[in-house]
Amino acid sequence: MSVQTIPPRIKWAVDVIDVRPDDQVLEIGCGPGAGAELICSRLETGKLFAIDRSESGVDRTKRRNAKYVDAGRLVVRQIDLATLRVPVKRLNKVFAFNVNLFWVRGCDDEVALLHERLVPGGAVYLFYEANRPELVPRIVEKASAALAKAGFRISIVEQKAPPVIGIVGRR
Repeated sequence: MSVQTIPPRIKWAVDVIDVRPDDQVLEIGCGPGAGAELICSRLETGKLFAIDRSESGVDRTKRRNAKYVDAGRLVVRQIDLATLRVPVKRLNKVFAFNVNLFWVRGCDDEVALLHERLVPGGAVYLFYEANRPELVPRIVEKASAALAKAGFRISIVEQKAPPVIGIVGRR
């Protein structure tokens, strides 16, 4: 079995979200499963619920993280955020990397759902590769506005190399 590496941008983002052993985390757009692997490695009694609209993303995440699925620390589903059903006030953290939903189109319903499902003090962490600097102001503006409209307090985190921008919404 080959060991898959975790990209530095994902390591940095997961460090920023500061996963605690008992956290209940939602990952939106789990893709190849690198974020899920790193998050699950930090969980003990907590759980990661990872979703992706893509069947291949779900399959790749499940394969890469089979030991965490088997241990009950990871649940992976092919579903759209808009149709997600999670018990109210259960999540501590929401993590998304390069998920365009939050800045490309209206996402009021999805963001309201996240606000509703996060425990007080919980946070949404939206990260984007900033390899197209001309897009960064628009991404920050649109994603921040979407979160703020739902009642989140916004802060921005940034890493220069590799370039990553993070929009954090705290409940």
